[in-house]
Amino acid sequence: MTALAKAEAAKPRVAALDKAYGHLDGLALLRVMIEKEFRGRIALGSSFGAEAGVLLALVAEIDPATPVLFLDTRKLFEETLRYKETLVARLGLTDVRVLRPDAAELVAEDPDATLWSRDYDACCDLRKVRPLNRALGDFDAWITGRKRFHGDGRTTLPTIEAEDGKIKINPLVRWSQADIAAEFKARDLPPHPLVAQGYLSIGCTTCTRRIEPNEEIRAGRWAASDKTECGIHKARWSKNP
Repeated sequence: MTALAKAEAAKPRVAALDKAYGHLDGLALLRVMIEKEFRGRIALGSSFGAEAGVLLALVAEIDPATPVLFLDTRKLFEETLRYKETLVARLGLTDVRVLRPDAAELVAEDPDATLWSRDYDACCDLRKVRPLNRALGDFDAWITGRKRFHGDGRTTLPTIEAEDGKIKINPLVRWSQADIAAEFKARDLPPHPLVAQGYLSIGCTTCTRRIEPNEEIRAGRWAASDKTECGIHKARWSKNP
């Protein structure tokens, strides 16, 4: 079945879920998805980035054994790797799955580890899109931390959507930056150590810079190009059908 056919097949399920739960968000939406609709068949995709602590904490409150998929591209900030360990211990997460690029594909396609400097899209496809797609084969649905206030193509994101035959749940899509900050404070969550240095959206070291006070929150990602998404959410340039 093609990706388009899979997406079409999932549309009725999305419509039914949206009718039943589209008015929910945050903890309430997560609870019905994890405990009822996709019990044992749902995972959370997390970068352990600047805002990730909130969604991880909400999921952990419901079930700390919920699978968490973490993409270690081999080019992450050391601060992110340490932050992951801090949050895993703090929240009691028991099933964090570290996804890395395939070793043979790295040798064949990025032997000197500089592919990012020649082709951002190819590098993201190799180090993020393919490893995540392989891991998602075990699940019917996955949870993302995207929010409309991030701008660009995210401003019209739905709460529940279908992609490649899988259901994506975006429980924080309607939350504001102030909502995220308030939840960090209410739950006494530790901040990502790079936030204090001006990194409000954090990816790989090669493609992330700190932002200025007047810039959009994701302005520091692939700042030397017009690229705005890594591709795991199927940006138009994605090489995966």
